[in-house]
Amino acid sequence: MYHKSKILTGLAVFIIFMTYPFWNNIGSAAYVRPELEKVKKAKECVESVEFMRAEHMSMLNEWRDEVVRDASHEYHSTVNNSVYQKSLTKTCMDCHENKDKFCDKCHDSVAVDPYCWDCHVDPKGVQK
Repeated sequence: MYHKSKILTGLAVFIIFMTYPFWNNIGSAAYVRPELEKVKKAKECVESVEFMRAEHMSMLNEWRDEVVRDASHEYHSTVNNSVYQKSLTKTCMDCHENKDKFCDKCHDSVAVDPYCWDCHVDPKGVQK
């Protein structure tokens, strides 16, 4: 076999780089979901808690696309058969009004920087 040492060295380096994320996490603490501020206004959310934890960004992206492209402004909930307005600031932030204690607390714990606030006004900046 030609260049056996170079091939084995390259293979070893490749394996080290590809498996580094796994070694790096060995011994690190398990993820603990942050305790979020309870909603004071509404009794139930647009969808179930489990759905919102896992899929809220997909849902908000769908809402954005449907409102902008199709002028579809109503969302029909699968949980409570209610109709909601497709709006981050008028629907979601109406109940989850403290961005720091709700949105940021969870996003910071998983090192996510959502781009919602590139276009939307931070709720604390809105005068009611």
